[in-house]
Amino acid sequence: MVLRLSSGRKLHSPEGLIARPTTAMVRLAVMNMLASELPDCRWLDLCSGSGAMACEALLHGASWVHAVERDRRIAAVARRNLQDLGERFSSRWQLSSIAIEKLLLQSDSTPFDLIYADPPYQAGLHGPIAERIRDQKWLNPNGSLLLECSANQRPVPPKGWKEVRFKRYGRTMLLRWQLEESAAERTAAAILVPSGDKQAQKSDGNQA
Repeated sequence: MVLRLSSGRKLHSPEGLIARPTTAMVRLAVMNMLASELPDCRWLDLCSGSGAMACEALLHGASWVHAVERDRRIAAVARRNLQDLGERFSSRWQLSSIAIEKLLLQSDSTPFDLIYADPPYQAGLHGPIAERIRDQKWLNPNGSLLLECSANQRPVPPKGWKEVRFKRYGRTMLLRWQLEESAAERTAAAILVPSGDKQAQKSDGNQA
């Protein structure tokens, strides 16, 4: 199967059946849904696979993308796809080969505006991912968590989250969750920092 970005660029894809790429239809739907939110946003891409969604986020204006893929073979493919975007984007992304369960036990100094997670459908990770994002304050209080799941196994938002949108695309369902107001207010209070210059994010595209 030949995978392409919305720009028409061909994507490298993992060999065999070790990855389940997000379909072009779902990628396009996500980009259209978030069109007004993508410019200058910080995007976290969990279970990134080939990096297709991370690439799309950059092409649609994200200022910073952190792609996370635990399988090093698949992560190597994602790296190639991100690098193929060219020098223009080289300082705007980071790729980490780490289990998301381990990553999300940490806290990020600057929360992300949009988080996309596409874990294995049968792994039961959607709820735990949302809980750790909430607890470790990975998401901007006004941001959104987008989850890709099986249309036959729709997860329920855990405490502190509310579902604001869902749509089915064949066998795939796309969910949009946001922090409930009380949870968002607590998160906002916890991440307030003194005024001043923020340290600039940069990456040479090397694996974290």
